[in-house]
Amino acid sequence: MNRPAVSGPQAEEIVRAALRGFADEPRLRELGPDDALRDVLELDSIDYLTFVERISAAVGARIDEDDYPAVATIRSWSDLVTRLRM
Repeated sequence: MNRPAVSGPQAEEIVRAALRGFADEPRLRELGPDDALRDVLELDSIDYLTFVERISAAVGARIDEDDYPAVATIRSWSDLVTRLRM
C-alpha cells in the first residue's frame, strides 16, 4: 500500500514520535534539529535499533544499517522520512 507524501513538519513529528519513551516530553521538545540523537539522548545500540524500527514502520520502508551514518539528527531523519514518503 502506498502511503501519502509528508511535509517537513509532518516528517519531523514522525521522528519525534519515534523517540518517545527514550526521554521525557520536555527533553524531547528541547532537542534541536541538528543535535546528535544518539549522543544527546544516550541511546545504546538496542535503543537506536528500536528507534530505527519505529521510523521504518511509520514510513512503510526498510532502513538499512548502511543508512545510519547519514541520519544522526532530527533534521537528517526528517529528510529521510520525506524522501521515503514521496
